[in-house]
Amino acid sequence: MYCIDDKEYPCSTSLTMRYIGGKWKAVILIHLIEKKRYNELRKELPMVTERTISLQLKELEEDGLIIRTVHTDKPPLKVEYELTDFGKTLIPLLMNIAQWGKETAEKQDRISVAVGQ
Repeated sequence: MYCIDDKEYPCSTSLTMRYIGGKWKAVILIHLIEKKRYNELRKELPMVTERTISLQLKELEEDGLIIRTVHTDKPPLKVEYELTDFGKTLIPLLMNIAQWGKETAEKQDRISVAVGQ
């Protein structure tokens, strides 16, 4: 049994999924391996609604996985997101998930890679 923030998790997998579970969190995290502005992230994830991205970013920030930095030195405001040191510990896991997905798609002959990826 694992316990974080007074919530119990029956196994380490359920604890991991607390942080990266859901349809878009892992996808957003892998895109944030390199620091990105909000608009860059939106362009890379056109199938995700703006509202969903904003909500997921807020949750990831609250969980301590990403940092949101607002640059106010000159208009327009510039908002950047990047992984925290804690968030960077997920990079090997995220890369393995991505590799597994690629290999699975190739084995099933169902892969279509967009130009530039």
